[in-house]
Amino acid sequence: MAGFIASQRAEHGIPAAVSCRALGVSRSWYYKWAGGRLPPRAARRQRLKAEVARLFAVHKGKRGSPVITADLKDAGWKVSKNTVAALMRGLGLAARGKRRRRATTRPGRGRWRAPDLIRRDFGAREINRKWYGDGTGIGTGEGKLHLASVLDVGSRRIVGFALSEHHDAELAYSALAMAVAVRGGQVAGVILHTDQGSEYTAGLFRQACRRLSVRQSMGRPGSAIDNAVIESFHSTVEFELRQAEHFATKAAARAGVAAWIEDYNTARRHSALGMLAPAAYEALSEPARQQIWQAQQARRDRRKKKKAATRRKEAA
Repeated sequence: MAGFIASQRAEHGIPAAVSCRALGVSRSWYYKWAGGRLPPRAARRQRLKAEVARLFAVHKGKRGSPVITADLKDAGWKVSKNTVAALMRGLGLAARGKRRRRATTRPGRGRWRAPDLIRRDFGAREINRKWYGDGTGIGTGEGKLHLASVLDVGSRRIVGFALSEHHDAELAYSALAMAVAVRGGQVAGVILHTDQGSEYTAGLFRQACRRLSVRQSMGRPGSAIDNAVIESFHSTVEFELRQAEHFATKAAARAGVAAWIEDYNTARRHSALGMLAPAAYEALSEPARQQIWQAQQARRDRRKKKKAATRRKEAA
């Protein structure tokens, strides 16, 4: 077949690419069997394909085309997300999806509940304005551990976390104390939004928030959407640490969780941060962070307008 393609090119001037497409074979196959070198464009695509496969393996199959595109650009490649997505489809590479979380909230007793200060306005233009807290379980061969986390939505950084064998107010307080320490104690006025779990309505936790001037906020009972930011983070935790990893001991789980969160803070790229990791985003100057925030806000506004126009078109 390679000889036929070559003859069509020599006798009739038909480009090899056209013949390959008509016969359903790749140009790389043709040039391999024809004994010649790939054209520069095709050779570059082959190198790019190999690099995409390598990066996908480096990320253990957990990152999709946006993150891999950002990695490639950092390495000097000029490539679009659509091109990377097409190459991944051709290679049969797909980031593994997240499973839906099971609710683990234990409603607090008594009448006290904090007001909802977020009202689903999840984002924050600056760091240290809105924190989100929640917990999840980490299974081990020696029994279950409970993880409590505090996330600063302004940078997507996990500023506090704690592990314990008990799901209680002490655990939630330990995560909060770490967050306060990470921020140097300058947390007066920060909103901490959680669900209505007993660990957050307990007197110990409430007193700590009052002492630190942290403003408690709570969503409606049974509504995962009201706490979607931290729910999304723990969904990632549950998949990558509960589904893809197995900890034989509690000590191994503690070390694994700490290492995973460190990697999340320093290496996990976020589209909302201009494809930067939380630590890299916080290291930027305030004007640079505001520029990224405004660009992301403009993108969200365009998406909303596009969806609204689509709905109006469908209703017409």
